[in-house]
Amino acid sequence: MAEGGGAARRRAPALLEAARARYESLHISDDVFGESGPDSGGNPFYSTSAASRSSSAASSDDEPERPGPARGPGSPAPGAPAAQESEEDEAVAGWSSTLRDRPPPRFEDTGGPTRKMPPSASAMDFFQLFVPDNVLKNMVVQTNLYAKKFQERFGSDGAWADVTLPEMKAFLGYVISTSTSHCESVLSIWSGGFYSNRSLALVMSQARFEKILKYFHVVAFRSSQTTHGLYKVQPFLDSLQSGFDSAFRPSQTQVLHEPLIDEDPVFIATCTERELRKRKKRKFSLWVRQCSSTGFIIQIYVHLKEGGGPDGLDALKNKPQLHSMVARSLCRNAAGKNYIIFTGPSITSLTLFEEFEKQGIYCCGLLSSRKSDCTGLPPSMLSSPATPPARGQHSIRVKGSMSLICWYNKGHFRFLTNAYSPVQQGVIIKRRSGEIPCPLAVEAFAAHLSYICKYDDKYSKYFISHKPNKTWQQVFWFAVSIAVNNAYILYKMSDAYHVKRYSRAQFGERLVQELLGLEETSPGL
Repeated sequence: MAEGGGAARRRAPALLEAARARYESLHISDDVFGESGPDSGGNPFYSTSAASRSSSAASSDDEPERPGPARGPGSPAPGAPAAQESEEDEAVAGWSSTLRDRPPPRFEDTGGPTRKMPPSASAMDFFQLFVPDNVLKNMVVQTNLYAKKFQERFGSDGAWADVTLPEMKAFLGYVISTSTSHCESVLSIWSGGFYSNRSLALVMSQARFEKILKYFHVVAFRSSQTTHGLYKVQPFLDSLQSGFDSAFRPSQTQVLHEPLIDEDPVFIATCTERELRKRKKRKFSLWVRQCSSTGFIIQIYVHLKEGGGPDGLDALKNKPQLHSMVARSLCRNAAGKNYIIFTGPSITSLTLFEEFEKQGIYCCGLLSSRKSDCTGLPPSMLSSPATPPARGQHSIRVKGSMSLICWYNKGHFRFLTNAYSPVQQGVIIKRRSGEIPCPLAVEAFAAHLSYICKYDDKYSKYFISHKPNKTWQQVFWFAVSIAVNNAYILYKMSDAYHVKRYSRAQFGERLVQELLGLEETSPGL
């Protein structure tokens, strides 16, 4: 037994090297935040952590397995009359078990930053690619306008003076500092307690900060033509999107998903029941289109809960057609570029993928019989055999360029894709199980899912911890968090990173200092 265990340990590095070589061919970068850390254990396909030893059955279909005809890897169904009728129905619908090789979508564009930043570029220079001075000046104007109208209606505020551009930058810097200190209240900077910071507190008084916080606005008043619930933050989101588009060209492979923007788990674990009851439920859903090679978030889509109507957040969580609406919004600028988009079960559907293919957008998505819109898919591929097949076995049905894959690995995983050939084979590398054969589409999905999980594990650490009550302000600070993370990604890809190799935490601290006008670098940097 000991000899067998030693052989397995000796074989593990070779397997991991094989995995790295294969995933490097997919152009997936590593360690996006310049920090070491464990891989995400939530990926049922590929992981080098101890969590990879756990069963992945819970991550397959979300409902109990429904008995159906057994399938081997490419083997025909048993000759029962019902199975024959099912195959005849599938043939009428255009689905076939005859596989043909097809080339991948052609992509000749080179992804990455669109401009070369000098080696002397500062954290502020990268941040202002997305939040330039003209945007900050507009915040100054709108905040002063709102303060004036507020006082005209509710009475004069003798402690108020119009905010200036340096003060607005300092205000942003104070709130952004909570992303690295992980402090729930930004006012703790002036408290004298554990989270206090005397050097930052000296730049602005707490009273002045609270006044700016009281009147802070991006859009002071609703125009007569405005009906959108996010009108107070939409101009900032539009400006941010323009900055993302002009500063970065994405790689071919991208992912549509919801980033981790829920409550800080440390706060949830340590807060009192009263504090938890006071915390209001988030009233919006934030979706992104993200470059899976770098982690750069290309596009943001905010779906606001505006009551119990058909477009509300509750409906969005239960109706695949509304998730399709989100996907169309996120991909409206992606047409004709031969991008490959990876999607989760709530977005994956035959109708959407066929629509995207006509626009020059290719997809690879995980299917769930409970969460996905399975209209048009052969029922025999959505049911599971009474006797589980061996790990790595799969069956495939094709319809034109579309492939429906059912692959078994301690559970049935189903994929729909028009981006990868059904003939090409891949392999999933797991530390304990070794190589598990699979179609190439499954390997590609696992690789990109693993990277995005790893990104989210680190990315979620640097969300701004300040939690305002107003929904538009919550959206604003989440968007600023994304802008800071994107700025760091561009910094890591520039010559400036080779001059001062800041980690993500150090980059955030340096940005706060520059926003507050503290030019000298702290000893830790």
